Amino acid sequence: MDVKIEKTWKDALGGEFEKPYFASLVRFLHQEKAAGKVIYPPGGAIFRAFDLTPLPDVKVVILGQDPYHGPGQAMGLCFSVPEGVPAPPSLVNIFKEIENDLGVHMSGSPNLEKWARQGVLLLNTVLTVQAGAPTSHSSIGWQEFTDAVIRTVSERRSGVVFLLWGKYAQTKAELIDRSRHTVLMAAHPSPLARGAFFGCRHFSKTNEILRGEGLAPIDWQL
Repeated sequence: MDVKIEKTWKDALGGEFEKPYFASLVRFLHQEKAAGKVIYPPGGAIFRAFDLTPLPDVKVVILGQDPYHGPGQAMGLCFSVPEGVPAPPSLVNIFKEIENDLGVHMSGSPNLEKWARQGVLLLNTVLTVQAGAPTSHSSIGWQEFTDAVIRTVSERRSGVVFLLWGKYAQTKAELIDRSRHTVLMAAHPSPLARGAFFGCRHFSKTNEILRGEGLAPIDWQL
């Protein structure tokens, strides 16, 4: 199956695109669109996280769940929305933690492409959603694909920092070889977690780990 995705990922994941589950997934999406349903993000942005962060460049992985389901929000990067769109509550809390952790001022820009271009893979475990219907595509096969992505990073890279926020993301820890990588866990940044995310200091800790690996730290300031 000819899937448009960045070359290093296509080479590493090529086998996934030939499996029955992926063909079924693509068929489902085509059927939904033919039925007039609106799907986010737009087709060209579904693999945006991979296009911005080639496999050899991955230093950090942040796991989200599924894309934002409101108009103009989803852009193929977990937690990120385009310029001009108000930052969702979880992203607001992420910015608060960065300010407290690093002592920097965040401009409020909700577009996280700057992180992605530095090697932060902003991966939702489900890559599409029906408009207005959160988790509507959680059982169509995306998780089999993104589990393969996580395993690929674990097997082909070393010294990656995985940030797993919330119980759902933390179920993916079993896919990661902790003898080769670091896994940091915290509560989800959603306001529903009642502030339990605050104080995790994952941003300074990540940079400390990267420096220890001889890698450039992430400039988290936006």
